[in-house]
Amino acid sequence: MKELLITPRMSEKAFAASQNGTYVFVVPDTANKQEIASAVAKQYDVTVVDVNIVRAKGKNVRTYRGRGKFASGTRKDVKKAYIRLKDGDSITIFEEAK
Repeated sequence: MKELLITPRMSEKAFAASQNGTYVFVVPDTANKQEIASAVAKQYDVTVVDVNIVRAKGKNVRTYRGRGKFASGTRKDVKKAYIRLKDGDSITIFEEAK
């Protein structure tokens, strides 16, 4: 089995979801639910109950370059995994402000 690069998603929405026991990770486009669940369980030593996947298409962006010129492009597509853990398990992604 291949090693997956799973990174936590740092956003206000992800922080709010983590308070309710759902954690958000950015995962590779080729990963499936079973691979994601086993990688999170192995990396964080927790029991994964549920995995939901969302593919967010990159937004179109337009940047002003001066003298009436603009540059257009597209942000990268992102695949996110919403992970729900067994009751009692938790992952310390967001550190509490003291």
